[in-house]
Amino acid sequence: MPQPFHSFTDLPANLPLFPLPGVVLLPRGALPLNIFEPRYLNMVDDALKGDRLIGIIQPSEDPDRVLKPSLSAVGAAGRIVSFRETDDNRYLITLSGLCRFRLTGETSGDTPYRIGNCDFSAFASDLAESSEEGDFPRDRLMAALKSYLNTRDMKADWKSVISAPPEALVNALAMMCPFEPAEKQALLEAPSFDERVSTLVAILEMARSEFGGPQTLN
Repeated sequence: MPQPFHSFTDLPANLPLFPLPGVVLLPRGALPLNIFEPRYLNMVDDALKGDRLIGIIQPSEDPDRVLKPSLSAVGAAGRIVSFRETDDNRYLITLSGLCRFRLTGETSGDTPYRIGNCDFSAFASDLAESSEEGDFPRDRLMAALKSYLNTRDMKADWKSVISAPPEALVNALAMMCPFEPAEKQALLEAPSFDERVSTLVAILEMARSEFGGPQTLN
């Protein structure tokens, strides 16, 4: 079983990168992924042979238009905590968020996937358990969420929303809601939990555009 990381100095300087537009991973968040591209199947194979770490980061350019898009300045390291291979040669994995990093460059290699030079020092507090101190504005968050979902004909499990611990709730909403990539990045880069909460509430309250099709937020 992989050993826990107690300090950012325990984390590797280089990480395999999985660039995903509109997707962020937060510390102690859970991110399920469906892996099917050959290069990322290779990446998962290599990660499973080692420390099981993968860096999730958003492209800052449209990957459909640029062969090798530039990447955002900040991403997050996640550890593979569940893994299943399907009959059609896909991997279904879940990453558990560990610590954010600042991307300082990339390492050349013979892998089909990109490898990033990652500096975790600015986010050392991510490895500490969140105290969630202070007043959590659950009522305001719920009101903003209801308005946001209603305009998009989306649904939520309100029993879970009401009872979820603050950090788990904020992580789930920040990672699962269909926000714009720039909004997701702002949530990722928020310096503290309180600032992430404020950013999340602001995004929900400012959202006005329509979103088609009924969906369910579990």
